[in-house]
Amino acid sequence: MNRLVRWFLQGLIYFVPIALTVFVLVASFRAIDRGLGGLLGVEVPGVGVLILIVVVTTLGFLLSNFLSRRILGLFERLLDRLPLVKLLHTSVKDLMGAFVGDQRRFDQPVAVEITPGSDVHAFGFVTRDSLADLGLGDELVAVYLPQSYNFAGQLIAIPRGRVRKIAHDASEMMAFVVSGGVSGKRLPG
Repeated sequence: MNRLVRWFLQGLIYFVPIALTVFVLVASFRAIDRGLGGLLGVEVPGVGVLILIVVVTTLGFLLSNFLSRRILGLFERLLDRLPLVKLLHTSVKDLMGAFVGDQRRFDQPVAVEITPGSDVHAFGFVTRDSLADLGLGDELVAVYLPQSYNFAGQLIAIPRGRVRKIAHDASEMMAFVVSGGVSGKRLPG
């Protein structure tokens, strides 16, 4: 009986993450497909997702043109004049920019010494090398500490001397931190 329970639990360890990932992907696919396909009155499965891919790619192509960037800039300024819309728009834009594009911010993984002289460290990412523009001087850096198993984090200002850069791929480091240290290859010490 113990062996059956152990096999069941072992199966859950593999089944649950796969099933949850597939469920989220299928639900997202269906929601996008129904939303965009329904908007155009098309009932063919996959057309909505295809429309989304074409629209995003076309937008990327158009934004590579200076004139299109100016038009989009005007539209963004209009969005930024509306109080609640501005908060949503700038937050999402900054978050997307932090992960992809030329302005990526989560590309400097670090270990932060929590208490001076201790061996306790938190893992995070330097997002600003200086906080002088906030009146805190050049000696403090901004470090974002993502939370494990959560889409949240904490931003701290900490003396530069207590931050040690980690020579490791930022995306693997993020996976390591968000998974609570379980995910990814063995990271260098």
